[in-house]
Amino acid sequence: MKTCCFCGCELKVDHIVSRQEICPRCHRDVRCCLNCALYDAAAPNQCREPQSEAIRERDRSNFCDFFVCNDTEGGTGDENTLKRVQDEWENLFKN
Repeated sequence: MKTCCFCGCELKVDHIVSRQEICPRCHRDVRCCLNCALYDAAAPNQCREPQSEAIRERDRSNFCDFFVCNDTEGGTGDENTLKRVQDEWENLFKN
C-alpha cells in the first residue's frame, strides 16, 4: 500500500506520479524524495540511486527521473534506516 510520508493517507497510485500530484488529505507533494522507495537517510546524497542529482528540499516536488513511489506504511523509512544502521554497528564489533 502506498501512503503519504507526511500524514499516512493511503494514496491511490497506479500510474506514474506527476510533479503536480498532491496528497488528498494534507495537500503536500506526493512526488518528493521522502515518498520515494530509493530515499535512504544513511546513503550518500540520501538516495540509493548513485546517479541521482543532489536535491536540497527532499520534502518538495522535484524533477528526479528515478522516483519510485514508496510502498511502506507511512513515514519516510528513517525508522528502518536507523534500525539497520544500529544492527550493522553492533555486528561490526561482535567477536
